[in-house]
Amino acid sequence: MLPLTGRSSARKRRFLLRLPTFASSKFLNVATVVGTLATLALTGCALAPFGGFGRFRHLSEKECLVRAMYFESNRSSDEGLLAVGTVVMNRLESGAYPHTICGVVGQPGQFAAGVLDSPMLDLERPRIEQIADAILAGQRHPGVGRAMFFHTTGLSFPYRNMHYVLVAGGNAFYEKVPSYNETSSPTAMGTDADPSELAGSERLSFFLATGEGL
Repeated sequence: MLPLTGRSSARKRRFLLRLPTFASSKFLNVATVVGTLATLALTGCALAPFGGFGRFRHLSEKECLVRAMYFESNRSSDEGLLAVGTVVMNRLESGAYPHTICGVVGQPGQFAAGVLDSPMLDLERPRIEQIADAILAGQRHPGVGRAMFFHTTGLSFPYRNMHYVLVAGGNAFYEKVPSYNETSSPTAMGTDADPSELAGSERLSFFLATGEGL
């Protein structure tokens, strides 16, 4: 082996001297690492990958909300952005989801893949951040009501417990209700629907979405 020389040798010697301490440290065992990550997840902390070697960066509550709106809605639709943000807040306030915005948005399988770490275009951020600020100050989309679910428009599902309340920003928003023989349709909430053709509960939803029909 060649002798260690210069600044490189000093760094290598320091590293070699620290190896026994690292190897014996209880803080590096797998159980501790898993436990720490689980605690962060339960408290709603959102950690997103930042570079290599296990580095992470913390996301603020506003950033998590902005990201959910950015990646889940048609970004040309302020109404759609507000609707997605309203769903996030509805989940936060329901008690059935994590108790932070980042915890709600980062929950596996709920929002778009990569929602917390995919790149965003700076050109579109200011307007979305303004809407996020309004949501954090208490503004909600009246058409969403207490709905906590949505999917891309154009999709259809056989479930009879999906009560649609709004179509906006490329998404159909719905509540989960007890199953009945009839179920609402996401197209029924479009602005071209005729209120006189809607059933009572659907007419109320139409009114919440458009301000017309009662």
